[in-house]
Amino acid sequence: MRGVVRETAQDRPGVYRMLSPDGEVVYVGKSKRVRSRLLSYFRCAYPEEKGARILREATSIDWEYTPSEFAALLTELRAIKRLRPRFNVAMKRDARHYAFIKLSRGSAPKLLVVRGAGSDDGGVYYGPFVGAQRIGDAVRELSDAIGLRDCSLEQKMYFADQEDLFGQPLRTPGCIRYEVRKCLGPCIAACTVNAYMERVAMARAFLEGADDGPIERLRGDMQAASDRMEFERAANLRDKLHRLEELREQFGRLRFAVETLTFLYNVRGHEGDDRLYLIRRGCVRAEVAAPKTAGDRRSVEELVQSVYSAPEKKSSSVPTHEIDELLLLSSWFRRNPGELDNTRRADRLQAV
Repeated sequence: MRGVVRETAQDRPGVYRMLSPDGEVVYVGKSKRVRSRLLSYFRCAYPEEKGARILREATSIDWEYTPSEFAALLTELRAIKRLRPRFNVAMKRDARHYAFIKLSRGSAPKLLVVRGAGSDDGGVYYGPFVGAQRIGDAVRELSDAIGLRDCSLEQKMYFADQEDLFGQPLRTPGCIRYEVRKCLGPCIAACTVNAYMERVAMARAFLEGADDGPIERLRGDMQAASDRMEFERAANLRDKLHRLEELREQFGRLRFAVETLTFLYNVRGHEGDDRLYLIRRGCVRAEVAAPKTAGDRRSVEELVQSVYSAPEKKSSSVPTHEIDELLLLSSWFRRNPGELDNTRRADRLQAV
């Protein structure tokens, strides 16, 4: 393999794949200089090094060149998601730095704080956020404020309007959070399906920045406790309020970040292979060769119109399949702030 790399690989951006004897792709990588990166695998000094371990499993290497480092990053990400090579841990490592709020599926959805993006399981994800512990505290306050359950996903639900089907469950000892009025009690037939789903809709509205109802409710309870001179309770409610307000601020920053990652991005490529990326809400929606003629420009203008004209609701909810790309783009522009000089708003194509 070393001889093939030395003789045929070039030092230009690209993506490479390590393959086992049976054709399994065991590792996908990228580099600004493919030849140098591949040759470095053969210089591993210790057998426990990652490169040495990969080479022990691989019997062949193939690679493809990309116009730029940015293109290599995107190609690598998409290949990893498609092939799931067993030696690739970069996506898992990156995901551990972030927390997501997940609204589960099922007859009685609940809010969860999870590390990294989940699989396409139908759940709704909000994020990414930094500070899993703080986000977890705020989610507990939100669930308490509007009465969502926090019991196991395996817990069987019994709604009040389903008694004929399931029979009425015992309410003693029942649900402790229901007894202290922090949950509607969907597991003990204490509420109807519609009543619970109304609270789920309230949670979604708050998480999407459309309704501050939970905050207003806590603020009202805090003021009422203060008026009754229940100062200890008022202080406790104040702390809960602060946690929800901090969560709302994080939502605001996330929405701003996602909306900020909406532009045309012109990337210089190898030997003049420049590309134009149409990025909307942190996801590459299209990629074309940078326009050089009037005809090219007309075609790109039509594509820009189709990508950016459709309205999209501003929200903290990010589709699961787009989360990894959002993280990649956020990281790219954070590490390379000068690249923002190569971006233009979609209505300023003529400036590209």
